Amino acid sequence: MESIIIVINIILAIILVVVVLLQRSEGGALGLGVSQDNFTSARSVGTFLTKFTAIIASLFIICSIVLVAIDRDEIRKTQSVLELEESQDTDLPQIPESNK
Repeated sequence: MESIIIVINIILAIILVVVVLLQRSEGGALGLGVSQDNFTSARSVGTFLTKFTAIIASLFIICSIVLVAIDRDEIRKTQSVLELEESQDTDLPQIPESNK
């Protein structure tokens, strides 16, 4: 389940980046040099991209929150870090203690 949500989150991030890059900084949309004669259609494209960006960004945020919630539930099921540290193997090399 978690891997599916991660894939969806990555796809949403890519779509979000592309949609944001398609927009003009002045709000003209698509980054194309649109003349004033075609202003109304450029504006409608701009509002579509603005709404689409808001929807994709909302889905991305919701997906990220779901991932955090899933990860928190998995962390609660495991032991604490201190318990994991105590149960480690002693076969690994240890740092020598200094005798000052």
